[in-house]
Amino acid sequence: MRVVEQRPPPAAQAGPRPQAEAPRLPAVSFEHLIRLSDETGLLEHGRGCIPRREHGYCVDDVARGLVVLSRQPDPPPPLVDLAGRYLAFVAHALDPDGNCHNRLAYDRRWEDTAGTGDWWGRALWGLGSVVAGTGPQWQRDEALDRFDLGGRARTPWPRARAFAALGAAGVASALPGHPGARALLVAALSLGRVGSDDRWPWPEPRLAYANAAWAEALIAAGSALGDDQAVDDGLRLLTWLFEVQTAGSHLSLVPAAGWRTGEPRPGFDQQPIEVAALADASARALAVTGDETWRLGLARCVEWFLGANDSTTPMYDPSTGGGYDGLEPGGANRNQGAESTVAWLMTLQHGWAVAAESPADPEP
Repeated sequence: MRVVEQRPPPAAQAGPRPQAEAPRLPAVSFEHLIRLSDETGLLEHGRGCIPRREHGYCVDDVARGLVVLSRQPDPPPPLVDLAGRYLAFVAHALDPDGNCHNRLAYDRRWEDTAGTGDWWGRALWGLGSVVAGTGPQWQRDEALDRFDLGGRARTPWPRARAFAALGAAGVASALPGHPGARALLVAALSLGRVGSDDRWPWPEPRLAYANAAWAEALIAAGSALGDDQAVDDGLRLLTWLFEVQTAGSHLSLVPAAGWRTGEPRPGFDQQPIEVAALADASARALAVTGDETWRLGLARCVEWFLGANDSTTPMYDPSTGGGYDGLEPGGANRNQGAESTVAWLMTLQHGWAVAAESPADPEP
């Protein structure tokens, strides 16, 4: 398969963002995503930029791949074909009761028991993104059928519930009133909301991973269901996440091991998926509220990958299009796995979309 690189038109580069000069954005390149992919799906890990077949595949990553491909405007045929393969992988992972497998070995054997962990929620997120996307009708129809199947199950896990709600928001945007999507959005309203302590409003005693997805799910569910309090709670949590993860003018993420007040910062390893979650939530907040200040939050997410971070290290490889796996005190973990590559692509897509929508500079 040939390398696919898409560069938005020059007009998309115009326009200011609040309080800072817009960063120079590289082209959105799918070269490394394609390198990590084969006829089965998206391989999970890389040694440098070389796929590690011995580690196989996971629904977590393939579903995120569906999200990023569904968001790409006017995808060329190779990306449409790739989305079809990812869709087939996620469809195969779902059992008749709606539970979902996650880990597939390279020899195409499932290595786990189907359940409703994060991968189930991400499967619904990916399927809902296809339904809301502009891909072929057959892909949207199949994605909706599989979304309805997976949506029969329920999960006790809050982040899985949040990911499922993001998929449901996609379905609801394409099919208002869809009962399965509405049920998952209503379920998201039961996520813990803002606490009474302004210093620690987070619903958990410790920040863990994909934190901004929790806030985004409240914003998305509240917006779709007309629950203004849920929207306000999500926006407050997202605002606080930026406050506690900003040092000076750059993002300083909580480490992979999590964080709570009193623990030292900066912490490492910092994970690119945290930035992608913040970028997704910022884009959602901008779309729901129209508040232009969310452009600054999104720009900081892009800039983190470009080197505005605690180690002043770019977190993507311009020669491959891949994202680096983690930020360490001395620089980047140079492995380029699926999770980090998709996180980079998601964030960059938002950067281009927001740049394209920015108003032109006023005449002097």
